[in-house]
Amino acid sequence: MSAEVGPGGDDLNREVLSTQVKDRILQWILEGELQPGSRIVETRVAKQLGVSQAPVREALRDLASVGIIEVAPFRGASVREPSKSELVEAMAVRGELEAIGARWAAERITDSTLKDLRRLIEEMKEAARDGDTHQHATINTQFHQAIMEACGNRSLVWTWSLLEPMARTYLTATAPGIDLVWLGDRHLPILEALESRDPDRAAEVIRAHSKEAEELVLRHYESTHGSASRGSE
Repeated sequence: MSAEVGPGGDDLNREVLSTQVKDRILQWILEGELQPGSRIVETRVAKQLGVSQAPVREALRDLASVGIIEVAPFRGASVREPSKSELVEAMAVRGELEAIGARWAAERITDSTLKDLRRLIEEMKEAARDGDTHQHATINTQFHQAIMEACGNRSLVWTWSLLEPMARTYLTATAPGIDLVWLGDRHLPILEALESRDPDRAAEVIRAHSKEAEELVLRHYESTHGSASRGSE
């Protein structure tokens, strides 16, 4: 017996595919496979994911609407490279969102999630010892995302997810120039604050962590663009 598709069924299927494609492109950006300025070739993405170009085109349009990628005439899509001022603003807001998330997570996080966070820190250290910056960045993202999801507020998680690709892309770019073991260890105070179930402490610690990340990103940006780069004023 064949399944029946109601009105708009084809549009729904395409919308689901578009969301999946968008999530995959975001994953590539977060994990550092697509760096700022990297071109995103529509036909290549479609072939790699085994879909038609229509959902890829829609996914790229959605990502462009929130400033994660940009589409230029005759050049196609590429990962958008923000100005210094945009990075400063995004990192500051991201830090405050994570502070709110950590505050709420401290009151409701499960022992199972705390165990997962400790495992992720150990995996970060292992990736650091192996010199695997890509894996380190992937686990780093998973760590922060787990905390945000533990806060139990979907609106906060959604808002955070809009800023995370921009911030995480530059955090990934800074990785080759810093001590990854040290970076992994910097997540331990966050875990300990969450284990204490102290909302104020959790918010304070992750805010300080985010400030450190912001400083790393800005130093990297200035080293590659110059301190008087576009949009720095």
